[in-house]
Amino acid sequence: MQIDQIKAVITGGVSGLGFAVARHLVAHGAKVTLLDINDDKGASAIAELGNAASYLRTDVTSESDVVATLEQAAAGMGGLNAAISCAGILGAGRVLGKEAPMPLKAFETTIKVNLIGSFNVAKAAADLMQHNAPGEDGERGVIVQTASIAAYEGQIGQAAYAASKGGVIGLTLPMAREFARIGVRVMTIAPGVFHTPMVDGMPTQVYESLCAQVPYPSRLGTPEEFASTVAFILENRYLNGSVIRIDGAIRLAPK
Repeated sequence: MQIDQIKAVITGGVSGLGFAVARHLVAHGAKVTLLDINDDKGASAIAELGNAASYLRTDVTSESDVVATLEQAAAGMGGLNAAISCAGILGAGRVLGKEAPMPLKAFETTIKVNLIGSFNVAKAAADLMQHNAPGEDGERGVIVQTASIAAYEGQIGQAAYAASKGGVIGLTLPMAREFARIGVRVMTIAPGVFHTPMVDGMPTQVYESLCAQVPYPSRLGTPEEFASTVAFILENRYLNGSVIRIDGAIRLAPK
């Protein structure tokens, strides 16, 4: 699918990796709808991206909210053929904390946002995409999910986060196999340690230590590198049902 033919929804689209994807796609002629819960950042993002972008407040954990929002986004863009899920939370915390075990609510919240949120978006998007006119190879749409290398090497304090991202990876192949009949591809990206707003407040020594853990190149990934990976997936029809690690060959230590 050519980027200038893309009409995409992007969750977590007003900042970080999601906004980088939006900026890359718009720069190459796509239309995007940013789905998020931060109205102020949404307004700023749209001001920067221009007429090819719009913003809709969306709670990815709400099935009805996602269905209604994707229908609205498709109507506004004149269709929907790509859904990129970047919304997520860290959900850090030890299963057995110093004062007490992790409250089940904390675990549930991380699973709801990262895993159930991705599922809600994927199924609602596929439901709309199945009605698209088929393109080359019968393609009707693409779903791109965001996991994490923590799904493979979760660190101490990442049990909830790793479980949620492992679930996203687990969704990938079964959905790709199921959606093959409607011409919708499903791919997942597992990023390593990326330079997002979450690391801006780190002390210099901590930041440099984090960079040094990456074999090559010894730095954090850039949001633009993530965005170009999404674009590569959208354009390459033979990418389906798999997970791409983008991590500079880092393998997370226990802590």
